[in-house]
Amino acid sequence: MPHLPLASFRPPLRGLRPTRCFPRSHSLSTQSEPHGSPISRRNREAKQKRLREKQAALETGIAAKGKPPAESTKAWTPKEIVLYEIPTEHGEKKDVSRPLPPAYSPRYVEAAWYPWWVREGFFKPEYQTRLPQATGETFSMCIPPPNVTGSLHIGHALTVAIQDALVRWHRMRGDRVLWVPGSDHAGIATQAVVEKKLWKERGLRRRELSREDFLREVWKWKEEKGGEICQQLRVLGASLDWDRECFTMDAGSSVAVTEAFVRLYKAGLLYRSRQLVNWSCALRSAISDIEVESWPLSGRTELRLPGCPTPVSFGLLVSVAFPVDGEPDAEVVVGTTRPETLPGDVAVAVHPDDARYTHLHGRQLHHPLTGQLLPLITDCAVQPHLGTGAVKVTPAHSPADAELGARHGLSPLSVIAEDGTMTSLCGDWLQGLHRFVAREKIVSALRERGLFRGLQNHPMVLPICSRSGDVVEYLLKSQWFVRCQEMGEQAAKAVVSGALELSPSFHQKNWQHWFSHIGDWCVSRQLWWGHRIPAYLVVEEHAKGNTEDCWVVGRTEAEAREVAAELTGRPGAELTLERDPDVLDTWFSSALFPFSALGWPQETPDLARFYPLSLLETGSDLLLFWVGRMVMLGTQLTGQLPFSKVLQEKLRDGNLDPAELAIAAAAQKKDFPHGIPECGTDALRFTLCSHGALGGDLHLSVSEVLSFRHFCNKIWNALRFILNALGEKFIPQPLEELCPTSPMDAWILSCLARTAQECERGFLTRELALVTHALHHFWLHNLCDVYLEAVKPVLSHSPRPPGPPQVLFSCADVGLRLLAPLMPFLAEELWQRLPLRPGNTTAPSICVAPYPSAHSLEHWHQPELERRFSRVQEAVQALRALRATYQLTKARPRVLLQTSEPGEQGLFEAFLGPLSTLGHCGAVGFLPPGAAAPSSWAQASLSDTAQVYMELQGLVDPQTHLPRLAARRQKLQKQLDGLLARTPSEGEAESQSQQRLSSLQLELSKLDKAASHLRQLMDASPSPGEL
Repeated sequence: MPHLPLASFRPPLRGLRPTRCFPRSHSLSTQSEPHGSPISRRNREAKQKRLREKQAALETGIAAKGKPPAESTKAWTPKEIVLYEIPTEHGEKKDVSRPLPPAYSPRYVEAAWYPWWVREGFFKPEYQTRLPQATGETFSMCIPPPNVTGSLHIGHALTVAIQDALVRWHRMRGDRVLWVPGSDHAGIATQAVVEKKLWKERGLRRRELSREDFLREVWKWKEEKGGEICQQLRVLGASLDWDRECFTMDAGSSVAVTEAFVRLYKAGLLYRSRQLVNWSCALRSAISDIEVESWPLSGRTELRLPGCPTPVSFGLLVSVAFPVDGEPDAEVVVGTTRPETLPGDVAVAVHPDDARYTHLHGRQLHHPLTGQLLPLITDCAVQPHLGTGAVKVTPAHSPADAELGARHGLSPLSVIAEDGTMTSLCGDWLQGLHRFVAREKIVSALRERGLFRGLQNHPMVLPICSRSGDVVEYLLKSQWFVRCQEMGEQAAKAVVSGALELSPSFHQKNWQHWFSHIGDWCVSRQLWWGHRIPAYLVVEEHAKGNTEDCWVVGRTEAEAREVAAELTGRPGAELTLERDPDVLDTWFSSALFPFSALGWPQETPDLARFYPLSLLETGSDLLLFWVGRMVMLGTQLTGQLPFSKVLQEKLRDGNLDPAELAIAAAAQKKDFPHGIPECGTDALRFTLCSHGALGGDLHLSVSEVLSFRHFCNKIWNALRFILNALGEKFIPQPLEELCPTSPMDAWILSCLARTAQECERGFLTRELALVTHALHHFWLHNLCDVYLEAVKPVLSHSPRPPGPPQVLFSCADVGLRLLAPLMPFLAEELWQRLPLRPGNTTAPSICVAPYPSAHSLEHWHQPELERRFSRVQEAVQALRALRATYQLTKARPRVLLQTSEPGEQGLFEAFLGPLSTLGHCGAVGFLPPGAAAPSSWAQASLSDTAQVYMELQGLVDPQTHLPRLAARRQKLQKQLDGLLARTPSEGEAESQSQQRLSSLQLELSKLDKAASHLRQLMDASPSPGEL
C-alpha cells in the first residue's frame, strides 16, 4: 500500500542488519567499535566518587525502585563487538557448544537463527498442528503489505514488533498460526523510481518506450531491488510463513482484482462518470486523498514547483472587479487566490440575504478578461462575512464550486489541461502556458484593463501532491468510481453493533464520522504500472437507447465482447473494443489483501481455514484509507467482515520546529558522541512493545532502546551465572515435581508464577506494555537484583544444597520462554544452552516450546509470602540508605532489628541470611521489644512498629565524615532554596516539583540525623557489645 510516514525518527538501525556466517577457524573474534580508542581505566578515586553518587541517589529516591529504565542517564561507552564465526551453512542450526561470550553482543546473538527457523518450518501452521501443546484453535493475520520500493523504518518496526509478539505467543501456546507476508506494488512510487532510473542510466522517458517494454523494465527492477524490505523483516525476526508470500501484482492478486471489479460493477457499486478528481499535473494522473498533503500558509510564500521556470507566490488574495452590465460605474469585486482559473469562471455568487447585493439580484456581470456576460446568482453556501461577500464560480476546478454550479445548472469550463498548461478555451494569448506563468499574465492584463483592485496577504491551505511536490489541481475527468455510501453504512454499523472492535476505542469517532461523510471513490489512475482496469470502450457504438459512450466490463476481452454484443444488438465479432489504458488505484488491490492472499476468489483450503482473519494490527494512519476499505470490500465480496478486531498504534510524527530540532540534535550528539549505539533487534522490539498497542501516539528515544540493550546484557550475565552454577552434570527435575526448600526459593518461584499470570493477561488483552513491565521487573528486580545475589552464599556451601540449582534452572527455562515472543533471538540463544530434561522431550526450538501458562505454575504462587518478603526488602533498602549516608563502602556492620508487632520477628527470622547478604551487612540480630535503642548506632524506621539499627562504632571516623556531611548538606540546601524560589516551567507537573522538594527535604533530615550520630560517636559512647 502507499507508504505513510509513521515516524520521523529514522536513525540508522545498525542493530538491524542481515547476519552472515563467516567461515573462519576461530569460534569467536572481537573488534572494537569504529569510534576511536578504548575507554581508559578509571582510577580508584573516580570509582569511589561514582559509588557515593549512586548511593546518594538511592537514598534520595532518585534511583527509586520501579523507575522506567528509559530514564537512565548512564553514559554509553563503545562496546566490544563479538561476532559468530563458526562455519555454519545457511539454514543449519547454530553451534551452541562453545561457551557464551563474556558480554552480550547483538551481532553474535542474532546470527544464523532465522534461516534455521524458516528451514525447519516452525512458522508454518502445518508444523504447529504436530505440537504436543496444540489447542486446535486458529490464529491468522496478514502483515500490512509494505511498498515494494520501501525500506524498513521505525513505523514498520513498531507494527512488526507488536504483530510478531502476538503471533509467537499464539504459536507457543499451541494455536495453528498463519501470518501472511506480502508487499504492495505501490503504483505511483514504483513507476517513479523506474522512470528516474531509465532517465539516469539511458536518457529515456517513459513514453519513448512501449507500455510492454516499460513494464518489463519495472518487473526487472522489482526482481533485482524489490526485496530489501522482506530481508529487513527477516532481520527483525518476523515469524512469517514465507512460502505463502504475496505480491499485489502477482497472478493470484490479478485474478482477485479483476473478479472484484466485475462483481462490484454487476452489483451497481462501480460506475464510470465525469467528475472532479485530485490531479497531479507532474504525474499526469489522478491521485488519492491520502496523497494530498495540506500545507497551511499564513501569508505570502514562494515555492518552486515541478515544470515551472520561476518560483510561484501563494498566500495572496487578488481582488478583481466584475463590471455590472448596463451600469458603467457599478461593479462587484471578488477575491481569489487562484487568478489563473478566471478564464473558467461561469458566474459570481452572493448570499441571498446580503443587503449589499440585493439590488443586483438577477443582473449580469461582464467577465473581466473576455467581457462575456455572467449571471450573478444567489446561494446560501456563500459566506457574506468573508472578503467582499462575493465569490467567483469555477465548477471545473473547485469541488465547492462544482456543487454550487450543479445546483444552478451552470456548465463547467475546463481551462487547465492534464499537463498543467492552459487549454484552448482560454484563448490564444494563454493557450499552452504553464498555469502559474499564465497567472502573472492574467494579473497584468487585469491591471491594464483597470479591473485589478488590490493584492494582500491571505492565510490559506495549499493542496500538495506528496509524490511529486506539485500543487494539486481539481480537474473534470471521466473515471471509474466505487459507490461507497451503502457499503460505508454497513462498515459503520459493524462498529456500532460490536461485530468489529477498534482498539483504542477513541478511533470509533473518526470511523463513524468518515463513513457518515464518505464520497464515492475514484479508482482510475493514469499509470502503466498497476492492475489494468478490465473495462472496454466499444468504439463508435452506443448502448441501445443511449447516446453516451458504450463501456463494458469483463474478466476477459471475450467476456466483454459478449456483453457488448448484447448491449448494442450487433454480433460481437463485428465490434471493435479498446481496453481502458488506466490502472486501478493501489488501494483497491490492498483492500482485497486479507482474502486475496488466501486464494480468493477460489475456494482454497487456506481461505476456508484462516478467513476471516483473527486480528488486524496496523498504524492508525491507515484506519480509514486501508482498514475502512478492507471492511467495505471484504464484507461486500465475501459476505463476512475480513477481521473482527483492529489494533491501532502510531509512532509520533515529527513535532519539533527547526530550532527545537537543532537543540535535540545537539543533545543527542552530547549523549552519544560516538554515534547512535548498536542496540540490536531484541532491544528495539522490546522497547516498541513496552509502549503497547492500545495507546495513542508513541514517542521513541534512543536512550530508551539503549536502556533495554543494557537489560539484554543483564539477562545474558544472569544466564552465564546460572549455567556456571548448574555445572555439566546437572539433571533438571520435571517442572511439576519442583518443590522449594527455602523461603527464598519459594519467593522467587512465586514471583515467576505471578509473572506468568501477568504475561498471560497482557497477551490475552493485547496490552503488551503489561507483558514487558512484568518481564522487566522479574528479570531485573526479582531474579538479578535479589535472588541471584541472595543465593550466591548458599551456592558456595559444601556440599551444595540441591534445591537452589533446580530453582535457578526453572527460572531460566520458564523466564526465557516467557520472554521469547518479545526477544526471540536472545531467548533462543540462551535457552538452547540449558541442560536437557530427562527423556529429551524438549522442543527443538523455543519458538515452538510451550508458553508457560498461569494455571501450570499456580501451585507456586504465594501472594502472602511475597507480601512478607516485601517487608524484608524495605529493611534492605533502609540498610543500604544508611550505608550510603555514612559512606560505608567495604565494612559489613552488625545490624539489630526491633519490632513491637507480635509475629513480625518471625517474618524477619525466615530471611535473616538474605537480609544480611542483600543489605551488605554482618550478623543480624534482634533487639527485644521495648528495649532502649543502642547508643551511637544509626537508626532507620521501617514502620510505626519496626526499626533497624546499624553499628557505626569503629567503622566511621566522625572527624573525617562530619565535614563531608556538612558539604553535602550545604549543596542540597542550595538546591532546595533554588527550587523554592523558582516558578515551575511550562509543562512541568506540580507533582514533579513537589516530589523533588520532598526528596530534598528528606535527604536534609537524614543528613542532620547522621551528623547527630557522628557527634555522639565523638563523645565515645559505650559499644553496643557492652549492652
